Amino acid sequence: MHELDFKILKIVILVLASLALSGRGRWISTSAQCNFPAIYNFGDTNSDTGGISAAFGPIPSPYGETFFRRPAGRYSDGRLIIDFIAESLGLPYVSSYLDSLGADFRHGQNFAAGGSTIVTQNEAIFESGISPFSLDVQTIQFDQFKSRTYDLYQQATDPLDKTALPRPDEFSEALYTFDIGQNDLSAAARKLTGYQLQAVIPKMVNQFAAALTRLYLQGARAFWIHNTGPIGCLPVATIYIRNQKPGLLDKVGCMNGLNIMVVEFNRQLKDRVTNLRAELPQAALNYIDIYSAKYDLISNAKIYGFRDPMKICCGVHESNTDVWCGQRGMINDTEMFGGSCGTAETYISWDGVHFSEAANHWIANRILNGSYSDPPMPIAKACLKG
Repeated sequence: MHELDFKILKIVILVLASLALSGRGRWISTSAQCNFPAIYNFGDTNSDTGGISAAFGPIPSPYGETFFRRPAGRYSDGRLIIDFIAESLGLPYVSSYLDSLGADFRHGQNFAAGGSTIVTQNEAIFESGISPFSLDVQTIQFDQFKSRTYDLYQQATDPLDKTALPRPDEFSEALYTFDIGQNDLSAAARKLTGYQLQAVIPKMVNQFAAALTRLYLQGARAFWIHNTGPIGCLPVATIYIRNQKPGLLDKVGCMNGLNIMVVEFNRQLKDRVTNLRAELPQAALNYIDIYSAKYDLISNAKIYGFRDPMKICCGVHESNTDVWCGQRGMINDTEMFGGSCGTAETYISWDGVHFSEAANHWIANRILNGSYSDPPMPIAKACLKG
């Protein structure tokens, strides 16, 4: 990637951060089904069901308006892919680890937090949007949760006291899901040259593998691992250059430089997951090509019943001025509120960075049946080794 591209990326990615390819094959034939008692999720904004909201203040309206009818800790108008995963397995939505009220931890826990990274960035969230809850912190939180759960379960004398707790023997039977890496690449593009970025991708992948190994040693066995989506196709990545620098965009309207970087990260991540299958012989490691599913949706938006994928439902973007979703700002000397379009079901992008519920549902329907999995395994059979 040329240095000019990275100068532009640094501006684009600062906004992105603050707001926050495997082939297909036939299913592996087996009649066995997994009976997952719980989901333990690790990730960033793409699967955060309330972590950042609990830690740093509630997400404002109109977030959550489509499904929950109120802000529900999710950066979308409704459900996320992790919510559709839970639905498909017949489990409740996964409560955030940081939620102290109204949380249900019997069937799992969500350690994801918006702005999180694989590698600790040592940046203040209010300056750069990078969360302090990196993947290593999330796995430490899991360790603490599992240990404390065991203690409370053993101490409980009334059977009713145990009904709200995960059963200790079910941790090894649970599904462990991952969707993280987007913010590492965003932060790297903001701070590093192209050559420097290429050099740090192996560190990201190795720390991802270290987290998986740590959970494996704690008894985790079934892993559902999303690669990183095409962040160069997020409207926030193109809104500033669409007219000024059209040569940086591909035929779909996505920023080439960003997506090239993501594809390389995903290639190395897939290779590492393949190696882990030998290193962790009792694990079922499912690698999910979220990138291809999302790029297909964005490339063929109108065919699938959506509007222009670069259009944003929530927020106001006029006269080279942006008022982001749920915020207030001035445009042409007039105070504006970044409200909803009212027809989020026809948009892929909810707020310029995060997908709408309709888009998340579309993607979930494509990945949960195994069409984008390596091995080609539907999620209901993700405990089985391919």
